[in-house]
Amino acid sequence: FDAENGELLADLAEEGTRIIIAAGGRGGRGNARFTSPTHQTPRFAENGEPGEEKSLKLELKLLADAGLLGFPSVGKSSLIARVSAARPKIADYPFTTLVPNLGVVRIDAERSFIMADIPGLIVGAHAGAGLGDRFLRHVERTRILVHILDVSGLTGRDPEEDFHAINRELELYSSRLARLPQVVVFNKIDLPGARETADRLSKIFQEKGYKTFAISAVTGEGIKEL
Repeated sequence: FDAENGELLADLAEEGTRIIIAAGGRGGRGNARFTSPTHQTPRFAENGEPGEEKSLKLELKLLADAGLLGFPSVGKSSLIARVSAARPKIADYPFTTLVPNLGVVRIDAERSFIMADIPGLIVGAHAGAGLGDRFLRHVERTRILVHILDVSGLTGRDPEEDFHAINRELELYSSRLARLPQVVVFNKIDLPGARETADRLSKIFQEKGYKTFAISAVTGEGIKEL
C-alpha cells in the first residue's frame, strides 16, 4: 500500500511475483569513463540522477489451506495443537491467542495441509472490535473455513447464534470471504450434555447443507473423522 494515500500498489500472492514500486535513478559516470591517452587518472566523475522515493505499508497475509473460525475460547488452539505440531498458548480465558498460529496437519506419508488458528472473533470484528480485522485478513486466502462452536453450554451463549454472528462479520468484512466453503465443528462433546446439543444442531446445520463434525479437542474423540 502507498503509506500516504492507502492505494493498493501490489498483491504479491504468487511466489516470484515482481513489481517496480519506485524506479531507481540514472547512474552517473565514474572517473574511469573519463580517462584518455593524455589523462590516465582523472579526479572527477559525473553524478547520477536520484531515484524515486515512496513510503510503503506492508501487510502480511498468512497462506493456509484451512482456517479455524469461532468466538474466543471455543477450542481453536486446542484443536490445532491436537492435529499438528503447533503449540499455541492455551488457557481458559478469552483472547489467549494473540497472533495467528500455523500448523502442518499430516494425513499420511505423502499428504498434508496447513491449518491456521485465527484469534477469536467477536461481534464488530470487521470494524476492529476485539482483535478485529487485523486477523480476518489471514483467512482470506484459505480454501476452506472450519467453524468451531462450543456446545458445552458453559459460556451461556447459543452456538447457533454464534455461528450466524461470525458469518455476519465475514460478510461485512468481505463478501468473498463469506462465500468460502465451511464445515461446522461442535467441540467439547466430552462435557455433560454437550453431545445431545451437538446431535440436535447437526440436524439443523445438515439441513442447510453444511457438513458437521462432533469432536473433543481435549480427548481426541471425532478428530480422525474431521
